[in-house]
Amino acid sequence: MASMKETAANVAASAKAGMDKTKASVQEKVDKMSTSDPVQKQMATEKKQHKKAEAELNKQEAREHNAAARHVEKAGGHTATVGGAPTAGYGTQTHTHTGGPGYPTGAVPYGGEVDSSGLARTEPTGLPGHTTGHNPRV
Repeated sequence: MASMKETAANVAASAKAGMDKTKASVQEKVDKMSTSDPVQKQMATEKKQHKKAEAELNKQEAREHNAAARHVEKAGGHTATVGGAPTAGYGTQTHTHTGGPGYPTGAVPYGGEVDSSGLARTEPTGLPGHTTGHNPRV
């Protein structure tokens, strides 16, 4: 089961990388067609190469993450993603904080964050029943 999940996640990472590379190539062509300056054309080519390299790096990082998650799951643990690295989870749901369009910075278990060691949780905040004050109108 873990192997199938890893394979599916790797296929998705490859598809995303392919799409990002294609977008970089198309953007390069648009940039080259919109200018006659050779310096601008060279900059468009360099930008494309940088975006393609970044897409490939993201794909490789996703594959490494998927392999690590599979090993944790095989060992009988649950996984949660914190800061891009799999950690032992607590069987809680996760939601993702994003650093920008399409760039997740990590998932945080619903009900608190896992510390960097992955062994302890911080206190949850903002959950039902956790109030910081009293509303007299209720």
